Amino acid sequence: MNTDTWTLVEDITSRVQHAVRGGDYPAILGLHGTQNLVLTDRPYLISWATALAFEIRAAAHAQSNATHRWVFAVPQVWYEDGDLIEARPLFTAPVQPDEQEAITWMSCDDTDGIDYGRVPFTRRPGGEPVFDDPEYFTSPVRPLQRTPGAALHRLLTAGIPDLASHLPAHP
Repeated sequence: MNTDTWTLVEDITSRVQHAVRGGDYPAILGLHGTQNLVLTDRPYLISWATALAFEIRAAAHAQSNATHRWVFAVPQVWYEDGDLIEARPLFTAPVQPDEQEAITWMSCDDTDGIDYGRVPFTRRPGGEPVFDDPEYFTSPVRPLQRTPGAALHRLLTAGIPDLASHLPAHP
């Protein structure tokens, strides 16, 4: 991963950290292209439909911005069963002893490809989150179709011209 991408990972994950400290759990996407843009979606984790809708809109923005690098981060609760990591929104249930709160991130750079990682965190007795440093996964990752950022990546690499023209008009 190049330094520009790592700098963007740190920027986007720190924005999510700031939101979590304030009790909010948004998905945040940083796009580097013609302009440097940051897109935020608070209802992202409510359902697969809201997550997909955001990634479709985000892909249209990325395409119209000639984006060459992006980082997507979302706070989740992780559970590892040894072979598989499952994730869920933070607000669906209290964190269990075998679970870990984390900011999941995915980066994509036209030159370097895709990378994945997380920023694990714990909470003090009063509920204040304490964040570790961002982690970069060095072992191969096989994301599921619903992994945050996966639909965005598929849309941007599908070769669909002018994604924005395929979006429904906003009221």
